[in-house]
Amino acid sequence: MKKSTIKDVAKEANVSIATVSRILNETGKGYSEKTKQHVMQTIERMGYYPNAIARGLINNESGSIGVLFPEVSAMVSAELLHGIESAAQAFRKSVIVCNTSSDQEKTKHYLRLLYEKQVEGVIFANERLTNNYQRIVTQMNVPFVTLSGTTEINHIPEIKVNDVQASYDATRYLIEQGHTRLAMISGNPNDLIAGAPRIDGFKKALKEARLPCEDTQICWNNAFYFDDGKIAFRSIIKNHPETTAIFAASDELAAGAMSEAHAQGIMVPDDLSIIGYDNTKLAMMLIPSLTTVSQEFETMGYKAANILFQSMMGEEVESLTMKHKIIERGSVKSVNEKFKNQ
Repeated sequence: MKKSTIKDVAKEANVSIATVSRILNETGKGYSEKTKQHVMQTIERMGYYPNAIARGLINNESGSIGVLFPEVSAMVSAELLHGIESAAQAFRKSVIVCNTSSDQEKTKHYLRLLYEKQVEGVIFANERLTNNYQRIVTQMNVPFVTLSGTTEINHIPEIKVNDVQASYDATRYLIEQGHTRLAMISGNPNDLIAGAPRIDGFKKALKEARLPCEDTQICWNNAFYFDDGKIAFRSIIKNHPETTAIFAASDELAAGAMSEAHAQGIMVPDDLSIIGYDNTKLAMMLIPSLTTVSQEFETMGYKAANILFQSMMGEEVESLTMKHKIIERGSVKSVNEKFKNQ
């Protein structure tokens, strides 16, 4: 079946090609509402889809933005993307999602691809936008925003939680429940986004409370996923069996720790309290449900996209530090709880 063209639509609707073009581009000039409805009905009946590339050349707009994630299938990325797409829909923009696998060459490849696609802006999520990307970022000459990450490139706004403060607050929460023998399950400490800052917050809270803070109290494998949590948990129990509470730097790490605890006959929260970080949907699915630090990812994604769109329209924009809060559920128990009713 032959694909309909704008010329075919104009002929079928008995109007000029220019009129069809003006209606598609919503100029609001040179046609009546009755004509617009007639043309749109003709377009729908004929199954005509405007050539987005051609329209982009005319309007100097592609109608799309690019979003780069290190891991698209991760729960955090999924929730951020919900917020981004919600804002994009409001601005009538489409979203091109790229999975970089935290690989520098792959990231550069996707940036070049987005440049060729003439995206109008880019959200760089969950990673560090380093000076290694300066050349392609300059060449693209479109607004950038980092989301739940950082940037070394000047004049690019960052939208994120203060990870040091959030980790400090999570650790303080455990201390306030009476726990004095704490440990942490972390991601890679060389990770400057969520590794090192969250470790710093944990250490700060322990030192401030004058509690033990040995290197062996912080265990990690490679990343922030379920299996990493299981492996790190084994190290904690081996090195510090006296531990009564664990701060896990992600909900998936916490889930891995809880799974391994169950396998070893350690009951959560009766024998061991665990607090997570992220407040993904996983936190509510666990048994017991996970007490965790909420970052409100959908809101973060929505705000990041809004800031990007404001920048695309030429407005001045600034970095934004998002609020966090502790969501209390069932995985943390006060060590003094058994005395409350006595």
